[in-house]
Amino acid sequence: MELAYIPSPSRGVLYLGPIPLRGYAFCIIIGVFVAVWLGNKRWIARGGRAGTVADIAVWAVPFGLVGGRLYHVITDYELYFSEGRDWVDAFKVWQGGLGIWGAIALGAVGAWIGCRRRGITLPSYADAVAPGIAFAQAIGRWGNWFNQELYGRPTDLPWALHITSSTDGRVPGYYHPTFLYESLWCIGVGFLVIWADRRFKLGHGRAFALYVAAYCVGRGWIEYMRVDDAHHILGIRLNDWTAMLVFLLAVTYMVVSSRLRPGQEAVVEPDAAGSEAEGDADSGEPEKKGEPEPEDEKPTVPKTTGQTEAEGTEKTSQDEAESAQKG
Repeated sequence: MELAYIPSPSRGVLYLGPIPLRGYAFCIIIGVFVAVWLGNKRWIARGGRAGTVADIAVWAVPFGLVGGRLYHVITDYELYFSEGRDWVDAFKVWQGGLGIWGAIALGAVGAWIGCRRRGITLPSYADAVAPGIAFAQAIGRWGNWFNQELYGRPTDLPWALHITSSTDGRVPGYYHPTFLYESLWCIGVGFLVIWADRRFKLGHGRAFALYVAAYCVGRGWIEYMRVDDAHHILGIRLNDWTAMLVFLLAVTYMVVSSRLRPGQEAVVEPDAAGSEAEGDADSGEPEKKGEPEPEDEKPTVPKTTGQTEAEGTEKTSQDEAESAQKG
């Protein structure tokens, strides 16, 4: 008899009339709001303009969702295109299945488009939103809890996850809650990036690279614990290979970038700096026009030596003229 465990929800969707309210979707939406909110605060602290992060997220989020779904469908194509499967299910994102690798890759493309439209650089924007993305992943992983998916090997630990569903090949029992492990790891990654950014003044995309590298480390050992079906290469799960490759790329970028562009960007959003200068000018005292100065406040201008000599000569001439008339 199990004394303690993490229960699974009896269902992952509630209905408000005909409208389905899915726990998975709510977790994704809340995560996006958290990432944008925190990214906006960090962007303003770096000298950017309020609202820029949200404007670029309008491009990045849809691209990221499409990229995440594409990666999942491509790497698990047999779930949708093998015999007895319905390919239409590939579009049912609410049922779960978003690959973070594809979400980040294609989301970066959307962010690049948004940054280009605003005239700012992608690395500086990525640094601002990096910890927010980690926290968004931590929240989004609870969507897997609602769907009773992404659990690990059987265990009798007191924090075991109790799986009750038997659909799609699930076997009810008690398993490692790998979704919880990854959620906690992402929270740690987010705080690590915030600390490192304050301590070492990371710039030019290095804060984002640190997020990527740290996430890959955690994803590697968490992926090793999972028991869901996955493609293997040389006996290692595909996502583990992806994590190792992306980790090496992120670390390489940090090393090369720190040598080529040390420190942080002086200006992350040129328009914001111009707006602040205009705002400072507008906040000064308005110039008073058309108001004569009081008599007692007019400045006294001292006469120069040249002016004094000219006045003396003029007075002498007048005196001589008067004497001539009298004579």
